[in-house]
Amino acid sequence: MVYAADEQRYEKLPYRRVSDSGLILPVVSFGLWRNLGDQMPLENSRKVMLKAFDSGIFSFDNASNYGPSNGTAEETFGQVYRSDLKPYRDELIITTKAGYHMWPGPLGEFSGKKTLTAALDLSLQRMGLDYVDIFYAHRWDPNTRLEETAYAMDLLVKQGKALYVGVSNYNAEQTAAIAKLFDELGTPFIGNQVSYNMLNQTAADDGLLDVLDENHAGLIAYGPLAEGLLTDRYLEDIPEDYPIHRTNAFLFEDGKAALIAKLNALNAIAQARGQKLSQMALAWLLRDRRVATVVIGASKIDHLVDNLAFSDNMTFTDDEVAQIENILK
Repeated sequence: MVYAADEQRYEKLPYRRVSDSGLILPVVSFGLWRNLGDQMPLENSRKVMLKAFDSGIFSFDNASNYGPSNGTAEETFGQVYRSDLKPYRDELIITTKAGYHMWPGPLGEFSGKKTLTAALDLSLQRMGLDYVDIFYAHRWDPNTRLEETAYAMDLLVKQGKALYVGVSNYNAEQTAAIAKLFDELGTPFIGNQVSYNMLNQTAADDGLLDVLDENHAGLIAYGPLAEGLLTDRYLEDIPEDYPIHRTNAFLFEDGKAALIAKLNALNAIAQARGQKLSQMALAWLLRDRRVATVVIGASKIDHLVDNLAFSDNMTFTDDEVAQIENILK
């Protein structure tokens, strides 16, 4: 059966401009980090991805090391793109990253010119694309001169392989340093993709949001639900072997009981708003216009649809803000 996108898709979800650039993103992007690749049957992945597009999500986020097996998430996206989404390429924002371990040997990670060039070429091949809309340096490289990374990414734009560049997992100081180089080169730097959620406010606390705003860029938030903690599944207990991301590991520093109490306090406010905790958590991040989009993943259509219902209520009263900030202290 030939796929035809829902004609009302752009009426279902808000979208916003990234700072004062020409790039516009849906407030939610679809991430292929954990739930697709060789972990799920292709037909299931296809159904979820097409449902995302029909729901107003036209931004798809990938990386060269996503899978679980390296590259398989990009291959999955590529198969769905070729079979269904290719006619809509001009509507799509497709992003990928390079920097974490991608292939054997010393050149298979970090941000040298050879590595970034090879990684993007592989990504384009896997996904069946001529270019990506955003290409990110996936992590800070302590061993390579920052100028080399910036020059390499600038060259990839000039070669037509990427329209914009970004960084991921850079702190405020690191972001300011590479943004300065991009500005000197005239490279279209668009943002930083970092771990950011209600419980993890590092990006705000270290000044990253301000640095991005000063450089006409936005924050792209991954892990907006803290790997599922900000849902109603863990209000009574959190397993000892909970697969928390390294960026959120500090949430357990005061003990599991304290974290569960915080989740329940937040959930009570969400219920009073007529929302689930996950829906309130997404709306909370998007209060700040400097947050360009939040990246969510889903392996089931009902989970995707459930999360997207957050857009029914994206405003907070002053009293709600005060209550939430008090809980998050």
